[in-house]
Amino acid sequence: MLTFRPRADARVRLFCFHHAGGGAATFRPWASALPDHVELCAVQLPGRANRLREPVVSSIPGLVEALVPVIRDWSDRPFVFFGHSMGAVLAAEVTRALMASAAPLPAHVVISSRRPVHVPSDEPTLHDLDDDAFVRETNRRYGGIPQEVIADRDVLGLLLPGLRADMRALETYRPAQGPQLPCPVTVYGGQDDPIVPPAHLAAWEEETAGAFRLRLFPGTHFYLTAAMADVLADLTRIVEPIAAVRPDLVVSPQ
Repeated sequence: MLTFRPRADARVRLFCFHHAGGGAATFRPWASALPDHVELCAVQLPGRANRLREPVVSSIPGLVEALVPVIRDWSDRPFVFFGHSMGAVLAAEVTRALMASAAPLPAHVVISSRRPVHVPSDEPTLHDLDDDAFVRETNRRYGGIPQEVIADRDVLGLLLPGLRADMRALETYRPAQGPQLPCPVTVYGGQDDPIVPPAHLAAWEEETAGAFRLRLFPGTHFYLTAAMADVLADLTRIVEPIAAVRPDLVVSPQ
């Protein structure tokens, strides 16, 4: 877990889960742009950046199992989950795992650019392709890998294990129908995302027993960079009432 701007007196924490092949640094610019009473905590999965020497984990259950105790250790005040793409799956499944362990739960879950797991994909799997085909097809489908990285075999070699592990985790995940999320869910997406159309985003309403809201931003699958100001303004509106809750009122499910 990385906090780019630690805020010991923060009244609410925003836990951010990155996309496949990404890292916590995706959210670095957010830390200084959020209100002072919000502490951004960015998940860093193994096999990348400061965890480069750690073995990758190539299953969603394995990642969730590792993340739950970390989140529990940081749940001494109200918190919100934000997950982009693969991170959206982790945000939802970590919430369910916290429910099962009677741990404190997020006050709100924000999903970005990902269909719920009960909506099937008709795209062929990528994780078992050879390196060249894997990079080419992953970038064709999702984008997000800069051409300068593709051209630098050394840098690409550092990126590939984590990206392939993440894709394997997503593409092999076949969960049983889990319980609905007990908290409000907001879903974000890019208006022109060719991978996750609005109908797939709207299907998240079936995943929550709480309030549901869908908002689209200009852009495609990785709309977050260009729309950062609008995204953070919306997130701030979500966390403001949560920040007003006293930490001693955070409760675990019964």
